[in-house]
Amino acid sequence: MFERFTTSARDVVRGAVKYADGEGGGTGGGAVGEAELLLALLDRTGTPAAEVLTALGAAGRRAAIERDLAAVRRRGGISAEDAKALAGLGIDVEEVVARVEGVHGAGALAGPAVTPRRRGRPLRRPFTPEAKSVLERSLRMSVGRGDKRIGDEHLLLALTARPGLAAHVLADHGVTYIQVEQALATHRAKAG
Repeated sequence: MFERFTTSARDVVRGAVKYADGEGGGTGGGAVGEAELLLALLDRTGTPAAEVLTALGAAGRRAAIERDLAAVRRRGGISAEDAKALAGLGIDVEEVVARVEGVHGAGALAGPAVTPRRRGRPLRRPFTPEAKSVLERSLRMSVGRGDKRIGDEHLLLALTARPGLAAHVLADHGVTYIQVEQALATHRAKAG
């Protein structure tokens, strides 16, 4: 599958690995997930995904998106929308998180920061099941659109196509699958 990735899409994956390693203010969580893919997409310039994210205003809200990703991770994957729904049931997610962190330490729900090693050398960075699903969806989206290659725009579409960490955070910032599709159509029309 990776042989079909454009240089830009490969750069996104490499950037996500760096974020997983903790470089550039990354998560350092050990595995590449949706958050790392999204942060790497936000780093891009001059590509279809970068132009779409700029047109939809997400590029200008990068700091807020990073904060929201960190907050969702701290809450163990519970999005702001889910936290609001739980509040309606009388469950204060922030209070639950605070109590868990009080007993188990800060970031207890964020998951362990484990770097796999073999004989003192780091292994290839593992991808979470969600990140693998995004990569697989990007292939399906590319094929479904009649494209011969998988570009960073397909990764962005795949991140927003199904509920998940990145899709929820982007939606909170006004970036949905439908808006990405429309912005890509506008981008293609201008480029064509």
